[in-house]
Amino acid sequence: MQDNDALFDALRRSADPGVVDALADLIRNGRDEELARINAVGVAADRGLDEEQVIAALLHASRLGLFEMSWNILCPSCGGVLGANATLKSVRQQDYHCAFCSLTSEPTLDDTVEVSFTVSPRIRGIAAHDPDSLGFWEYHRQVFYGSGLAFPEPGALDELSGKVMLETVELQAGERMILALQIPAQPVAIFDPVTHAAHLIDVEGEPTAERRDLSLVFTSANAGVGRSTLSPGPLRLVLDNRTERRVLVGVYVMGPEMCVLLGGRRPFLTAKRLLTNQTFRDLYRTETLDVEQRLKIMSLTFLFTDLKGSTDLYERVGDLVAYDLVRSHFQILNEIVASESGAVVKTIGDAVMATFPTPHRAVSAALRMRDSMRQLNARQGAEELILKIGIHEGPCLAVNLNDRQDYFGQTVNIASRVQALATEDSIFATQAVLQDAESVRQLSSRGVEARPQALTLRGVADRMPVFAMS
Repeated sequence: MQDNDALFDALRRSADPGVVDALADLIRNGRDEELARINAVGVAADRGLDEEQVIAALLHASRLGLFEMSWNILCPSCGGVLGANATLKSVRQQDYHCAFCSLTSEPTLDDTVEVSFTVSPRIRGIAAHDPDSLGFWEYHRQVFYGSGLAFPEPGALDELSGKVMLETVELQAGERMILALQIPAQPVAIFDPVTHAAHLIDVEGEPTAERRDLSLVFTSANAGVGRSTLSPGPLRLVLDNRTERRVLVGVYVMGPEMCVLLGGRRPFLTAKRLLTNQTFRDLYRTETLDVEQRLKIMSLTFLFTDLKGSTDLYERVGDLVAYDLVRSHFQILNEIVASESGAVVKTIGDAVMATFPTPHRAVSAALRMRDSMRQLNARQGAEELILKIGIHEGPCLAVNLNDRQDYFGQTVNIASRVQALATEDSIFATQAVLQDAESVRQLSSRGVEARPQALTLRGVADRMPVFAMS
């Protein structure tokens, strides 16, 4: 325990002390299931903490060995974890298949790749460290489903499971069992969350009294889907576990009650949000994407800045003064970006490229940047730093360029072109940004007008509406 205290002392030097105290309390007093797949956004909501501070503390804590971070590929339908990865580098670009939902989907960092945290077994042992010790529903809650599924409370779960389950079976390695079932007039799914194997029964026709037979063999390599069509009536189901560990077979009635059981959702930490987090980029600078990876993001907001006339500035005030001014400008911009849930991707000369999870965060950052530069100039007594800003939102690819996590695609190009159009002390944004309702509210609350400009973006074939914020 003394070693743990030393780790928490180290964590307090890099993360908010109040958040660290909350994490220490969670580790010491939290239930096992609370520590199995920690939802950073959920922890912040449950304990009344700042989300960004909780995320930062968990990232620092993972670096210290208090938690293990996992990048989980989620089924967009049921929320089940189709693959758990220790790093983003292990996430495949190819489609993932959910046998339970009979659904194939390509991972997107916006909503089907979550980041969760599990307490390290060196810090505290929990049941999820030995998944074979978990009961049927606890295995689903702590291992199979992602942290964004709001699982029913025990009382409601008991009631729902009585309506959706025909049978649950725990089969040890090498064990075989025969079940006698009555197939209802609704579709049925037979599913094991350990091997991710499923057999789906489409139910058609009139009820029958004739008994049918169905045999399912579970192996370590058969995470596939079988399918049968049967009429309602008796079924003899033979289950054969030929894996080297136990399986947890459930026979589900796929009716409306199943939608209630798995329909609850809550916000969770997405891979997109983490990639736009400054603490993550600082701590995991070279450990994010493999050089061959190209992972999709459906919506990301890019903000580009540049200093007008920086070459003249060096000529006018001299290298030393100009350097100090430009360094101050970078520090201010970095702090604003981080405080708006964004991250600086890179600097190019006197320019900054930053990303934000939503357009309104970028708009807020841009307005604050402009105000800060005006205040800095007022303190200097001269208009030395004139900041030009451009913002655009859209899809892109997360890639590895020059040994760092970067972004590629037309959205990035357009954002850069929009910034190039900006004139003195101006913020230009595309219609995609101004279509965001929260961005509009940001501008209205600050008395800022967005005026359309008849401009053409270099290298973009179609004319795009561009708005100047004044």
